[in-house]
This record gives sequence, C-alpha cells and structure tokens, in this order.
Amino acid sequence: MNTKKVCRLQHFIIVPLAMLWFASVNLVAAESKNYQEVEWIQLMPRDDLDALLNLPEYLANVVDGSEQDSVDALSAIEAQDDTTRRFQQALTSQRVIQDFDKKAVKIPGFVVPLRSDENQRVTEFFIVPYFGACLHMPPPPPNQMIYGKVETGFELAQLTEPFWFKGVIHIETTSNTTGTSAYGMSLDKMYPYE
Repeated sequence: MNTKKVCRLQHFIIVPLAMLWFASVNLVAAESKNYQEVEWIQLMPRDDLDALLNLPEYLANVVDGSEQDSVDALSAIEAQDDTTRRFQQALTSQRVIQDFDKKAVKIPGFVVPLRSDENQRVTEFFIVPYFGACLHMPPPPPNQMIYGKVETGFELAQLTEPFWFKGVIHIETTSNTTGTSAYGMSLDKMYPYE
C-alpha cells in the first residue's frame, strides 16, 4: 500500500472513528454523572431561610400585587426592629452554600427568559423555584436563582412549564434588570418536570 493511500485511509476512516470515540466518551461521562437531587432551600444558609419564614408583622396587611408588595417598597421601610432588618437582608442575600460549588445537581424549576436567538429560542435564562418569579412579583433572593446559558436555544411554550435541570452548579453572580442570581449552572440536560 502506498503512502498516499495510507494517509487517505487515516483521514477518512481513522480520524472520524477517533472523533466518534471521543464524543462517545464525553457522552458517557455526562450520562454517568451522579446528579444529587437538591431542593431550593438547600442553596441558602439556614439563617436566611429562618429570617424569610419569620415575617415582620406589618406584612400581613400588604395586598399581593400592590405597590407595597415589592422588594423596593420593603427596602424603603425603615427597619426599626431586628426581625424586619434581618428579613430585608434575606430578601437580597447573595450568601451561598460553598459545598455546592462545582457539584453535579438535579433541581426542578421554572425558566425566566433573559435572551433569545433570531428564531426566538431561549439562550440565556434564570432558573427559579416558582412560576412568576421576576415577572409578576418581586424576584426570589439571589441565592434562590440560578443563571443558565445554552448555545443551542430551546423553545419555551409557556412560562408556567416546570422543568428538571441537570448540570454542574457553580458560584457566580449574574445581574440584570430582571434580577440577580448567586449561582450559575453548566447545563447537561433539561427536560419537562413529571
């Protein structure tokens, strides 16, 4: 066999086979990740959760959707007691759980679109724990929001559609006019919540 034929054989058979092998190794690695299923409250320090569960008394009189039902309105109120002060801090807390940095997780959530491609497919988004977050009500605390980005966008039929998200979570602050997230995720897979 002459040298030119060997080079063509390598180029047309061996190189593509090697590429397929590397792609299958990466696919197997992604599929074999052991994703820890997490609940949203695990992503915040316990004292932030306690502060959010210990509502200041005056909030009982605030009507959902009113002008007073916003982080800005709450921040404008002078905190005269420790409960209100701590509650206000927890609403904007960027404190995170370091143990989750670079951990493969599976978490349920909703998509808040931030950017789309020319075909109106979502490419950047926040993952949030409940429907309507950042859109119809004050955003969740940053430690309850995860920033996601995908090169190949996806169609989002309805904002009310919940998903499972699998990927590697990392500590990263992302802010825009919609909200601020204290976590980011390198997504491996997302699929409808069932």
